[in-house]
Amino acid sequence: MKQSKRKALEAAGWVVGSAQDFLGLSDADAALIDLKLALSRSLRDRRQRRGVSQVELAKRLRSSQSRVAKMEAGDPSVSMDLLVSSLLVLGASGADLAKAIRGERSKGRHAAA
Repeated sequence: MKQSKRKALEAAGWVVGSAQDFLGLSDADAALIDLKLALSRSLRDRRQRRGVSQVELAKRLRSSQSRVAKMEAGDPSVSMDLLVSSLLVLGASGADLAKAIRGERSKGRHAAA
């Protein structure tokens, strides 16, 4: 958020903070959420780049289209195992997973600064 916008909001009586502050999350909890969201975005991007529908991916995973949609939306009921295995089914390598994670961490650092 731009500093000028922050100051204007605070001058109007608003409290400005992060989602982590609002929800009272520990640094570890916030990092875990960021990681899951990075993997979810990576899954959606990789699936779309490969021209695979949610239905097709669901068949490969022996799951349902609605479950794939939940994975891509970062639904809290989705496990990290399922996200990682789904990426692997789409041909992701360990380096691809690391890149997705690194990308999210660097975004998080810039956002916090």
